Amino acid sequence: MKNGIAECSVCHSKLLPPGSKTISRAYDDHKIRVSSKQRVLNVLLVVGDCMLVGLQPVLVYMSKVDGKFNFSPISVNFLTEIAKVIFAIVMLLLQARHQKVGEKPLLSISTFVQAARNNVLLAVPALLYAINNYLKFTMQLYFNPATVKMLSNLKVLVIAILLKMIMKRRFSIIQWEALALLLIGISVNQLRSLPEGATAIGIPLATGAYVCTVIFITVPSMASVFNEYALKSQYDTSIYLQNLFLYGYGAIFNFLGILGTVIYKGPDSFDILQGHSRATMFLILNNAAQGILSSFFFKYADTILKKYSSTVATIFTGIASAALFGHVITMNFLLGISIVFISMHQFFSPLAKVKDEQQQNGNLELSNAKDTHRANDSFINMAAGANEEASHRGESDDRTPLLPR
Repeated sequence: MKNGIAECSVCHSKLLPPGSKTISRAYDDHKIRVSSKQRVLNVLLVVGDCMLVGLQPVLVYMSKVDGKFNFSPISVNFLTEIAKVIFAIVMLLLQARHQKVGEKPLLSISTFVQAARNNVLLAVPALLYAINNYLKFTMQLYFNPATVKMLSNLKVLVIAILLKMIMKRRFSIIQWEALALLLIGISVNQLRSLPEGATAIGIPLATGAYVCTVIFITVPSMASVFNEYALKSQYDTSIYLQNLFLYGYGAIFNFLGILGTVIYKGPDSFDILQGHSRATMFLILNNAAQGILSSFFFKYADTILKKYSSTVATIFTGIASAALFGHVITMNFLLGISIVFISMHQFFSPLAKVKDEQQQNGNLELSNAKDTHRANDSFINMAAGANEEASHRGESDDRTPLLPR
């Protein structure tokens, strides 16, 4: 064994040691058979994510009136979860109609109950997402849309650490350096971003922004990693059925938040449509589409790829906020974006992923080698058997007496 990788003594192919932790057998089989269709799916996911994530801070900013929200952010989150639940139900019905003969029915009670038990872990990211969705509105009180987007990219480092701890994901030195470059790019963009002496919610802006930023980074990072782990650990379960549980839990948690608001502010605050406008309706649809797309990222792609694609959306957010609201695109922002792109290229470069690809393909290489050895052994055995049979026949012919003519 060398560098934690075992090597076959016969074919010299590399494989992961038997003690390596895996998520699920179904996902491991999928991971080592990445097809061209999977790569196309990743490209489409990145493009769609850039558009939706980049537009989200702009819609939040447009929803403010005189620098504040006339609606309850929790109501937006609740309506978003309801929209996603409806989408999951519709897609689940369509998937059930196109099931093949002999497959386990998706709409049976037994399937639903078993899937609910197996996917109970989805309640954890649902709770964390409910908290994070409220924090998105709070962050808009401190920063402009482009800055919020740049701050959210700090999640990549936290996510990488959580992936290493929870999912035993391995990163090369080059990839860790790429993440360090990402932090540098974000820091460059944030220079002189906080106006001096400004205050909000009764505390200095720098302190309030610092506390909200730490929570804003940690909570969704934990939600993303737990979500990826929960979705991939039950890889054979329909993604629409898993989304139904995830969004159902989210709707419940947000409804509990609405009830808490009613208790605190009174019955008048129970009107979840109060203060909404056309901008908030677009915001709800955007958030719903963004959440649905994220589930495909976490199950079929990777959390790191999801966060890096969100980084690309920073350009769209910066340009849109400058065009619509007159926010100035500073030199710090341009330099920060450039460093972020260098970081992204370095993280996903083939040089950084050589060792990981060798590890991922190790089991497949050994399996192919074993199949080849079995085929060769079978051929040798067949040949030996044929020779032995021919020898027996020759001996039998020699021992047979000649009949007189």
